[in-house]
Amino acid sequence: MGGELVLIVDDNELNLRLTRALLMKAGYDVRTASDVPKALSVLEAFRPRLILMDIQLPGVDGLQLTKTLKTDPKTHDIKILAVTAYASTGDEEKAIVAGCDGYVTKPIDTRALPGLVRKHLDGLA
Repeated sequence: MGGELVLIVDDNELNLRLTRALLMKAGYDVRTASDVPKALSVLEAFRPRLILMDIQLPGVDGLQLTKTLKTDPKTHDIKILAVTAYASTGDEEKAIVAGCDGYVTKPIDTRALPGLVRKHLDGLA
């Protein structure tokens, strides 16, 4: 169960550090990226089972990156959870249409996050 590979893509350094620490404490092998080019670079050598994808990223947004990853045969099976601080009507639907497997709002519930990741990895969410 533990040691599974997770990538966190978020342009907020504090969110990256907090989320990484939470998931590492739960036993996940975590990498981070602060934008789409860095995420693509990480994905060249690191194949996560799940990505926590911030929707609001500089340049190309997280939903566009999700669409790209879901249409690529090398990455289409990676579970992607959309993460956003600006939840508004229709955002969850946009995330699902883009190919996200789930949706999480910020601030992230630090007690629930490791279990939520586990549920998605186990296909229970």
